[in-house]
Amino acid sequence: MAQEVLTDRLLRSWLRCKRRAWLDRHGDASQRLWTAHRALALSDQLAAFQTLLPEKPGRGEPACAAGAPGVVGLRLAGSGPAGLTLQAHPPLLERVAGTSVWGDHAYRPVLGRQGRNLTREHRLVLALWGRLLAERQGAPVPEALVVAGSGRGLQRERLKLTGGLQAQLEEALPRLATDLGRPQPPPLVADRKKCVLCSWRGLCDREAAREGHLSEVSGIGGKRREMLLDLGITSLEQLAAADPRQLAEALAVHGEQHRDSAAALVAQARVQAAGRPERLQPETPAAANPLPELAQAPGVLLLDIESDPDARDDFLHGFVAVPRLGDGTWPRLGDAPWRYQPLLALQHHGEARLWRRLSRVLARYPDWPLLHYGETESIALVRLAQRQGADPQEIARLRSRLLDVHARLRRHWRLPVNSYGLKAVASWIGFRWSQPGVDGARCLLWWRQWRRDGGRARLQRIFTYNRDDNLATWTVARWLLDQGPGG
Repeated sequence: MAQEVLTDRLLRSWLRCKRRAWLDRHGDASQRLWTAHRALALSDQLAAFQTLLPEKPGRGEPACAAGAPGVVGLRLAGSGPAGLTLQAHPPLLERVAGTSVWGDHAYRPVLGRQGRNLTREHRLVLALWGRLLAERQGAPVPEALVVAGSGRGLQRERLKLTGGLQAQLEEALPRLATDLGRPQPPPLVADRKKCVLCSWRGLCDREAAREGHLSEVSGIGGKRREMLLDLGITSLEQLAAADPRQLAEALAVHGEQHRDSAAALVAQARVQAAGRPERLQPETPAAANPLPELAQAPGVLLLDIESDPDARDDFLHGFVAVPRLGDGTWPRLGDAPWRYQPLLALQHHGEARLWRRLSRVLARYPDWPLLHYGETESIALVRLAQRQGADPQEIARLRSRLLDVHARLRRHWRLPVNSYGLKAVASWIGFRWSQPGVDGARCLLWWRQWRRDGGRARLQRIFTYNRDDNLATWTVARWLLDQGPGG
């Protein structure tokens, strides 16, 4: 039986998650989900490569023989430890000084990095590329180049492909081959927060729900899961059945913060196991109403901001105005066509212009609370006001209007959800986004594509997603109102 080939993509997947690599090799491809994160990574990489080498790169071995400054499309193959068959496809090779089978020049691999630091994944994949490239060009590859950013912000970092790095690769490849050869996939990872980036997330989410994986309990990450496993608590159901006081004492050896979290973790597991929400007891009767600011308000403004975090660019501030009905009650979705107002913030227009536009919208609804979900909008708006020289009284008024629906929800309720993010909570209540499967990453991808190529349809999809997030925020707020004050 021929030995399966190990590729650079399988190595990269394995270094991120052993289960992911196994699924890449053996999984049902129809179960994979398209993810915008890979498209964003490729877009960022292309921008960095175009800054590094503005000329169009050559392709394949003929370009290497011709001494092209940059080469794409060269597939590499070779052997690894224990006779393993290796293949790789570096996204870019850069010409460097030296001598190779192609003449008085040589090449080194180039990687486009996302994130601030080089990871083990980056290092070992580059080590594999360097190893196979050295075989192909008949000359050593002492270093690789890592780039990030674009334009004047391009960052360059050289990575020495030392013997120590090659030794790590020699150790990793047989382990990768062993894991890929197993008849069943490896277990779910302990901390599943990064699973949102993976194309297999739907398959693994269903598996986690089926087995009652501890990561399904809101508030449990990898570290806390390991603590609970050490105590013999292996599932959501077992955590729900635990004695909170005994668990607190058992977790105290890991620190007071873990002792203090025990009761909340057990309570959250019980709510999820039962499938019913639980009202939290208020500290005082006056604190029983989660949204007292809405008692006399003539309406509310919903706010959601779309951002490009890498560029530190809050490119869209979207508002929805929700007026109180004539009979004094608050409307539900569909009761009336509410006004949606998107404020597109192009960087070349400057922050001063954005602040003037935002100020006009806020002044149009002077007594209306400003509802948002999570702290991002509040922080961004206040900091913008401060940078634009708003006086202290104006900033104080702005702060008094901002109302974080997420914080109020967490203060008053436990819900049978594995996350208190907007998507999970609003979906549990019954809200449905009009563009299925769209998330913040895909919205960001649309934004970058629009900035590059234009297109009204892309911009409209961004506006629709932003408006839906606002309506989802109102869905949560309306649910809080429907529950009435605590008794």
